[in-house]
Amino acid sequence: MPILVLGLGNILLSDEGVGVRVIEALQERWTVPDGVSVVDGGTCGMDMLDIIASHDTLIVVDAVKTGAPPATVVRLTGDAVPAFFKGKLSPHQLGLSDLLATLRLHGEEPKTLVLFGCVPERMEVRLDLSPAVAARVPDLVDRVVAELRALGAAPHPNAGAHGDGEYT
Repeated sequence: MPILVLGLGNILLSDEGVGVRVIEALQERWTVPDGVSVVDGGTCGMDMLDIIASHDTLIVVDAVKTGAPPATVVRLTGDAVPAFFKGKLSPHQLGLSDLLATLRLHGEEPKTLVLFGCVPERMEVRLDLSPAVAARVPDLVDRVVAELRALGAAPHPNAGAHGDGEYT
């Protein structure tokens, strides 16, 4: 069962880049087994169509506006993911919604869809995450690792990796 872990976001807009920062931390600390792809999707567009279509399971990590306090982490699954992204936080999320709709029309949508989102605190032009959102990166990495384990695709810690690094 091919699995894609996709981090989305614009790292130029502080917390909007949390998905990409989670992917960086995941790759630094963990090695995923064969059949699992880890991709920095940035501000993805339709060019991601073939990449997503080739996977049975899609795990997305991104900034999300839910109305909850900043740095709140959410998990959405299935049809709740594309429905949530219609007109939400940023242009790339509309791109994800469009991608999922196109895949559905072609019968190539992932069978399993999971989103781990984090509510941003700031969206200004800055390369670093806010302290509150940066503090959530280890939890988001742990959630992705737990999801992979539950799918039977347990990652292995990299030699010398530790979980108490600074995420900015």
